[in-house]
Amino acid sequence: MQRRGALFSMPGGSGSRKMAAGDIGELLVPHMPTIRVPRSGDRVYKNECAFSYDSPNSEGGLYVCMNTFLAFGREHVERHFRKTGQSVYMHLKRHVREKVRGASGGALPKRRNSKIFLDLDTDDDLNSDDYEYEDEAKLVIFPDHYEIALPNIEELPALVTIACDAVLSSKSPYRKQDPDTWENELPVSKYANNLTQLDNGVRIPPSGWKCARCDLRENLWLNLTDGSVLCGKWFFDSSGGNGHALEHYRDMGYPLAVKLGTITPDGADVYSFQEEEPVLDPHLAKHLAHFGIDMLHMHGTENGLRDNDIKPRVSEWEVIQESGTKLKPMYGPGYTGLKNLGNSCYLSSVMQAIFSIPEFQRAYVGNLPRIFDYSPLDPTQDFNTQMTKLGHGLLSGQYSKPPVKSELIEQVMKEEHKPQQNGISPRMFKAFVSKSHPEFSSNRQQDAQEFFLHLVHLVERNRIGSENPSDVFRFLVEERIQCCQTRKVRYTERVDYLMQLPVAMEAATNKDELIAYELTRREAEANRRPLPELVRAKIPFSACLQAFSEPENVDDFWSSALQAKSAGVKTSRFASFPDYLVVQIKKFTFGLDWVPKKFDVSIDMPDLLDISHLRARGLQPGEEELPDISPPIVIPDDSKDRLMNQLIDPSDIDESSVMQLAEMGFPLEACRKAVYFTGNMGAEVAFNWIIVHMEEPDFAEPLTIPGYGGAASAGASLFGATGLDNQPPEEIVAIITSMGFQRNQAVQALRATNNNLERALDWIFSHPEFEEDSDFVIEMENNANANIISEAKPEGPRVKDGSGMYELFAFISHMGTSTMSGHYVCHIKKEGRWVIYNDHKVCASERPPKDLGYLYFYRRIPS
Repeated sequence: MQRRGALFSMPGGSGSRKMAAGDIGELLVPHMPTIRVPRSGDRVYKNECAFSYDSPNSEGGLYVCMNTFLAFGREHVERHFRKTGQSVYMHLKRHVREKVRGASGGALPKRRNSKIFLDLDTDDDLNSDDYEYEDEAKLVIFPDHYEIALPNIEELPALVTIACDAVLSSKSPYRKQDPDTWENELPVSKYANNLTQLDNGVRIPPSGWKCARCDLRENLWLNLTDGSVLCGKWFFDSSGGNGHALEHYRDMGYPLAVKLGTITPDGADVYSFQEEEPVLDPHLAKHLAHFGIDMLHMHGTENGLRDNDIKPRVSEWEVIQESGTKLKPMYGPGYTGLKNLGNSCYLSSVMQAIFSIPEFQRAYVGNLPRIFDYSPLDPTQDFNTQMTKLGHGLLSGQYSKPPVKSELIEQVMKEEHKPQQNGISPRMFKAFVSKSHPEFSSNRQQDAQEFFLHLVHLVERNRIGSENPSDVFRFLVEERIQCCQTRKVRYTERVDYLMQLPVAMEAATNKDELIAYELTRREAEANRRPLPELVRAKIPFSACLQAFSEPENVDDFWSSALQAKSAGVKTSRFASFPDYLVVQIKKFTFGLDWVPKKFDVSIDMPDLLDISHLRARGLQPGEEELPDISPPIVIPDDSKDRLMNQLIDPSDIDESSVMQLAEMGFPLEACRKAVYFTGNMGAEVAFNWIIVHMEEPDFAEPLTIPGYGGAASAGASLFGATGLDNQPPEEIVAIITSMGFQRNQAVQALRATNNNLERALDWIFSHPEFEEDSDFVIEMENNANANIISEAKPEGPRVKDGSGMYELFAFISHMGTSTMSGHYVCHIKKEGRWVIYNDHKVCASERPPKDLGYLYFYRRIPS
């Protein structure tokens, strides 16, 4: 019997040794109880390793456990075998070879049919006319690495054959089966790689589209083969249409069409008539360019008239992405890009900035062996494992290698093509961190600032032992409110993670130019002439900083001295300065019609920032504090029954009120919380709750309620409390210790599983070596005892403090008209020079647009 060699070679292979069916059956008998057929609801991972970004395209291929259906690269499969004892894996490998060239230089017809049965995306860098793919599958039995080539229907037991077929035919684990769920991953069209495009001279104008067979000007689709513009069916996009696009397909057989008005630099709505479903076209930019459409210059509007005709938006996209400049690609550790999954650039930009911070690098990548070894049985559902995987993928340089040198290409191509991976796909990470969050789990564009706070919240909840890298962002804000009637003051402190800087539009240095533009714009609209080039307001940073420190009027301040509401004046100062300061430019607001809009401004953000003058001073001589008396709780009579006896069932939330608020542009989860915490008293009352709470870090976090599966209490959310110490609930710890387990085991298991009792027990049973790791046990026990002490004697939130001098090291820029659309790009200063991270593309920056950023990351300058 062969070891580390195929029991059955590929057909026609030399030296193959065929064994009797009984020998294979005898080999598999001890392992039959562990081989499962995937059931409905099982996630089958066959595209990506749970611990790395290895795939069937990788040199070592991918190993899929035939019991758990988790996948592992060659470097990590042994870890899974040792931890679980599972012995049977399916090894998947995709081979990429250059096609044989004929005498005329063209590729010869294939001499045999290549086997392509894995549902994988082909490498975008490979021209399908030049390469051919061949997929290989085999069973591997550990620890001796016996290999059984597939398919092998005649000689494998029926159960094994059925299980193998089910694994190979399974769909992506990220595609939801429920059509009503938020996320519905689109498949890549099988026609995209080899789409025929007619060279008929058709060029599509940027506006004024009309169906070629009727007069409709809405719901129009561009056929990507011949450039025909035709209307869709009425039921496809909730829009009117006469179905001429479908008729054209039936007449001509051209399969793909893109909806006009949805084209942005992030992609567009593409439909496959042949496959009868919306699809992804990885070559969409090239296909659109054939008809004269540059995705870089497109912004989604139904009629194409407004955004495509305004030059400033084009300028913004070009300046931020440094278009028109030949940028030098960067490779190696720390220069790995993240592939765009469809409006996932907000996540990519934030994570690139996060993992440029040494504290996050040490907490996750520095602890990689321990985190991976102590991961739960399903590492795809563990936050720390996925953070470590992403950090290693970005920092190792393993997935960012320069192209093969030209003199070696011919030699390499003669044997087998080994494609260079450009960037990694954060699909598994996004699926986990956005789980149960209706906004981040969708394929819509999101606010990078909201995702940053969401990530900080997850880091807080999943602290690794005593380490919490998000401590570097946390700071205390001192709020001083002075009663206008009594002149007495109240000082309070709250925790925050970023500094929100208002845009001081009144301080624009080019006001005359802005006024002239507005007059010209109105005249152009009145006479239906092309709009003028939009003028960008130039705002001094000092004016924005001054606006941040100015007093704010408070109309409904509760004056304990008067025992009544009074007018007050509030000022905010830093009670502590964090190690890393995140500054958000508040560019996004709402117009009078509640339509979200963005200030088009240029702010001269400094490389060196001094906020020492914003240090809180506390109670000053001569100031008199307001008495510490809480206001009475007044509940309207018509809602007393609802609020006195219970918090409403989440299923009874008034969805009509929720949607009214959501249509104003507020995050959906924030709207649900507003309606919930105001007892279904209507959109107007809920709107007031939003105004009061919209600056809180967990404003857009999902609603969590005791008794309904929530991990945090509703009362805590109501009063702004946050679980900063990540101490598991004592009642759950008591349940586990009552079963005979040690307290430190219970605490660590609950922390590793987000305080889920069932998963915590599974974690304990899967970590029998826990007691042997004495250093880890002592650390966790000490940390648990420290948390108990802190509960008995509150010491306040953990914060860093130091000087108020900072230097800029990263910024995230947004292009587009609102946070619900557009594109994000990140610039990071590394090794003395700026680098641009634009999804999977990483290049040396020539002109970093520091004046157009949205989020700025500063690090403290040591004093």
